[in-house]
Amino acid sequence: MLKIENLHASVEGAEILKGLTIEVPAGEVHAVMGPNGAGKSTLSHVVAGRDDYDVTADEVSLGGEDLLELDPSERAAKGLFLSFQHPMEIPGVATMNFIRTALNAQRKAREEPEVSAAEFLKLIREKAKLVGLTDEKLKRPFNVGFSGGEKKRMEMLQMAILAPQFCIMDETDSGLDIDALKMVGDVVNALRGPGRGFLVITHYQRLLEYIRPDRVHVLADGRIVKSGGADLAAELEASGYEQFIEAA
Repeated sequence: MLKIENLHASVEGAEILKGLTIEVPAGEVHAVMGPNGAGKSTLSHVVAGRDDYDVTADEVSLGGEDLLELDPSERAAKGLFLSFQHPMEIPGVATMNFIRTALNAQRKAREEPEVSAAEFLKLIREKAKLVGLTDEKLKRPFNVGFSGGEKKRMEMLQMAILAPQFCIMDETDSGLDIDALKMVGDVVNALRGPGRGFLVITHYQRLLEYIRPDRVHVLADGRIVKSGGADLAAELEASGYEQFIEAA
């Protein structure tokens, strides 16, 4: 599904990704773990289409389609979703209008019918219960006055509504309490299926206790230095990243 071959990315002359290669088949959840500065967030930004990186690669594709030829909105329409480490606030923009506009823009790009106001209201209320957001929160401007945990719940609400083909979660567990971690796990597990893939980027094993990955990859110094099964996350939690930093 997502295939990356020999990805290099630099910003202001500093190379961050140095020949990264990874493949996530349809229906699987892969976790990327690594120390600070390894390039984890850069990986997510480059795949999503952030334009302040100089990028070269043999291949970055989703479902066989070259992502590097598409702008961020086109990638989103193809079914790519990025959950930000630090979600932004948008003052003056109503939450429900924002999410409905995003949903209908993607549906229009895929030549699908738009969702009516009544259909959308039913959908967002159903998904809001799943992520633990009240109607009062949905009536606010987008993310304004939200705590860090509430912003992450809002991101999971968007993911549940948009139901993307491939989800990249960039340290979504940052700053979350136990209840919020479980909520993230519930959303991901509800969306798991043969036609969807996930790339979960995290420092710690704790999120992976709720989202059991099919594969775990260690990212150090801009490249994948080790891959293994879900038990690799526990090994990293016990031994740390130092051995992989030295190897890289």
